[in-house]
Amino acid sequence: MRKIIVTGGFGFLGSHLIELLLAERDNHVHVIDNLSTSPLPLEDLLHEFDDPDRLTYSVADVAAFCQSWDGERCDEIYHLASVVGPAGVLPHAGRIAASIVNDTMAVANLALRYRAKLVDVSTSEVYGGGQDGFCSETMSKIVPPKSSARLEYALGKLAGETALLNLCETQGLEARIVRPFNVTGPRQSGRGGFVLPRFIGQALAGVDITVFGDGRQVRAFTHVKDMVAGIVCAMRNGRKGEVYNLGNPANRCAILELAEEVKRLSGTASRIVFVDPQTIYGPLYEEANNKFPDASKALAELDWEPRYGRQKAIEDTLLYMKGLPEQLLLRLRGF
Repeated sequence: MRKIIVTGGFGFLGSHLIELLLAERDNHVHVIDNLSTSPLPLEDLLHEFDDPDRLTYSVADVAAFCQSWDGERCDEIYHLASVVGPAGVLPHAGRIAASIVNDTMAVANLALRYRAKLVDVSTSEVYGGGQDGFCSETMSKIVPPKSSARLEYALGKLAGETALLNLCETQGLEARIVRPFNVTGPRQSGRGGFVLPRFIGQALAGVDITVFGDGRQVRAFTHVKDMVAGIVCAMRNGRKGEVYNLGNPANRCAILELAEEVKRLSGTASRIVFVDPQTIYGPLYEEANNKFPDASKALAELDWEPRYGRQKAIEDTLLYMKGLPEQLLLRLRGF
């Protein structure tokens, strides 16, 4: 039986990763999560998993758990736990970087103790927009002059990455790092500022679909099923001390295009309107630069390839949200 620890396993991305890992009958998964970013109440989430025997969990902060853990040896650790989202990070400004680095170091020490393989789920935010939005692992990172919660999040993730890569060199840590690009799909919550569940929630409610700014921001949306498959491939096939972009460049679009697709696929009568996001989230909110991935390294080395187009991601999320009870739909839609 392969023993696996997943931090942040009850979040949006983590929940899909758990489902994929449990599909392998020789895996036992233990989740560490303080439930601060979970899209659904734990009871409802476990119901979607059918509460399998091979899933156990600790409701706890990551650093405290790792320091006190005296359980069985683990073989693999997936580190996803973090504050997340362009709006979700705002209440934590000034403490984001410390939280990310402390948790990452605690997980690294646990991996070293048990000689476990580690995948650290970082962020595409570290690129600062790359070159006109194009982001490759070989590029220098861009740090803008203006401080923001979003910048603190990106630099915290980059600091964690750097420490892990140094530990690979100096202490033999078996770590790989992935940088996800604009993951979306069922269970994502609009509360953190994520755009697709907000657009769909607005379409289902028949209210205005609110596009931030002029809607020209460029993203490459990646179906969550493709993302978790890439994360597992990074664990199994990735090289120690390497960084991999995970994303689907074929799904590149402007945010206005996404809004138009949601309107068409949902059949809503909602209008598309343009708003200033700072009127909703306050003056600390910062929109991300354009970004889309060079995924050629992951495609070449991980035996992974994204399968789902942008329309499939919209359709799957729309179907999921339409099937939710009213109280859970209100929780996910983010307005």
